[in-house]
Amino acid sequence: MIIDVAKFVAQEREVWRELEAILQRMENDPYRRMTLPEARRFHFLYEKTSADLARLSTFAFSPEICGYLESLVGRAHGEIHESREGGRSRSFRRWFFSGFPNAFRRHLRAFALSLAIMLTGAGFGAAALRFDPDARDVLLPFDLPHETPGERVAREETAKKDRLGGQHSTFSAFLMTHNIRVSLLTLALGMTAGLGTALLLFYNGIILGAVAADYVLAGQTKFLLGWLLPHGSIEIPAILVAGQAGFVLGAALLGWRSRAPLRARLRSISQDLLTLISGLGLMLVWAGVVEAFFSQFHEPILPYELKITFGLIELALLSLYLGWAGRPRLDAPLPP
Repeated sequence: MIIDVAKFVAQEREVWRELEAILQRMENDPYRRMTLPEARRFHFLYEKTSADLARLSTFAFSPEICGYLESLVGRAHGEIHESREGGRSRSFRRWFFSGFPNAFRRHLRAFALSLAIMLTGAGFGAAALRFDPDARDVLLPFDLPHETPGERVAREETAKKDRLGGQHSTFSAFLMTHNIRVSLLTLALGMTAGLGTALLLFYNGIILGAVAADYVLAGQTKFLLGWLLPHGSIEIPAILVAGQAGFVLGAALLGWRSRAPLRARLRSISQDLLTLISGLGLMLVWAGVVEAFFSQFHEPILPYELKITFGLIELALLSLYLGWAGRPRLDAPLPP
């Protein structure tokens, strides 16, 4: 059968583009389930494109177009016949490079609220310590109130041996479990319509602001940044993501901007909540390793400039990852 290839391509181009758009959405969010009409449409487009490829291949015409269609058909075939259990490595890569950052960006307003509340708490804590120095005993955690920042810096910099006594792995595991526990609590408090989540974020902000103000006012800003930035540049955003997840849960319970039944609202956010909590858990594992094996070493063992640079690089990479990873690429034009 003889066909007018140029006319054929012009007629079928929209079918191919529609299939490509669906594939892009599936690859950006691999855990989203299609509705039955969407699945039927996807299968129809796959069969139609496969048939078009077979017809064009018969004439050995335009290798560029045939290559483009082969790519589409191969990707669609992979999505249709993929076994999630048998492709765990591929699924993890998709989740890491697409699923988590896309879920984060879908709820960016909740993250902004989480950040605003923690910053407000930090400002309150810093101001309280600035105008009432006697509040150190109340505001500062752990053993920090029992020595001044200058005393701690002198003790850390003159230490002759490893302060953790070689127990870095144990300390790292403790940090991971503690921070993940706090994050899960922050998420769970979303059940209080987000009020408990907000209070916990505000409290953590108070502590962070008080500690920062204590060291800055004592003239130990460089030590503070070298101590906190390597792990804090990941740990603090992870806690903010936990707050984000808590607010997403609270909004679903309240029915914010949605008239759907409660069960439907919870079902619609369940996958994103699981993705967010899994992502922040991974972040806290990394933060725990860095805090135990890197942050605890100070000058003269590790220069503060090196630690600060390391923390800033981490923060920049995390921002790029959450802001841009998994974004759909601009559709490339089809070959003429």
